[in-house]
Amino acid sequence: MKPMTEFKNFEALDIRVGKIVNVEDARTKKPTYRITVDFGLEIGTKISCGAYRNYSKESLIGKLVVAVVNFGTKQMGPEKSEVLILGIPNEKGETIYLTSESDVSLGVEVF
Repeated sequence: MKPMTEFKNFEALDIRVGKIVNVEDARTKKPTYRITVDFGLEIGTKISCGAYRNYSKESLIGKLVVAVVNFGTKQMGPEKSEVLILGIPNEKGETIYLTSESDVSLGVEVF
């Protein structure tokens, strides 16, 4: 278990719902997708790179995901990841995205 933290640390995170609009193979050493996520008018589209190969590209299009949008850019080989899509591991250790079970406005803040 991780140590206790202050609530202000959670408040510093900008966590939003976005819709995956494009998925392509990233130019990285590890098998990784370059995922374009639309967060609505205020934020626009952002790129997330991650090793989420337990999903087909086609199955990800249109999926609503929960992501941290204010971490800044992370260099991943030749790719730049601008947001972190949140997930949990399944029994095989593969990432399962945190999603919204109903349609919500893109860019809505998670609290």
